[in-house]
Amino acid sequence: MTHRLLYPMMRTTEGEFLLSEEPEISKIKDEQAELDGVLAVARAMAVAARTAPKTRGLDPIETLIVSGEDLDALAGAMEEHGAESVMSAAFKRDANNVRNSQAALLRGLTDIRPKKPEKPFDCGACGYGSCAGFLKTKKSEGKDFHGPVFLFQAIDLGIVLSSASLVAARFHVDNRMIYTIGGPARALGWMESQIIIGIPLSCAGKNIYFDRG
Repeated sequence: MTHRLLYPMMRTTEGEFLLSEEPEISKIKDEQAELDGVLAVARAMAVAARTAPKTRGLDPIETLIVSGEDLDALAGAMEEHGAESVMSAAFKRDANNVRNSQAALLRGLTDIRPKKPEKPFDCGACGYGSCAGFLKTKKSEGKDFHGPVFLFQAIDLGIVLSSASLVAARFHVDNRMIYTIGGPARALGWMESQIIIGIPLSCAGKNIYFDRG
């Protein structure tokens, strides 16, 4: 059977619509088809991140798709980052998952401060009493992330991570939100985000992210 990849109609300068297409592909091996499918889903997940609702109408989300040799670099950074940690076994386990994935979607917060401080919520969830109190607080650097974090920025990150995972699930791509990706990803300097959570993606005969021992 011959496969023909079709693309949306394009309007010419004369106002006519044409349907573009790639050259015919006679065979696609399962490994290549699965990799292409996972990367296509990762891109759809990035779209879901951008269109997901954000508090106060401000979007602090940054997205990065990692694949190929960069997965090995990320896994190595995870092992190095966790070597001195009491969670070293978890970092090593998760790094192995990343190496065995076809891609990983990284989501981060580029801003952790209160939104619209000129019209503050002053909800008090941060523990500083008001948004003005939050902004006067000295920023601290932990082993993985900056702090403190405005509650509604964290809510935004949770919303987009959930939206992304839903897209992956709809297309039967195995995935798992993994905290241990974040600190090492920041250390690699690939993103501007101050907090990062990763979602590795896999197409395999068995879900590699569960029953991990």
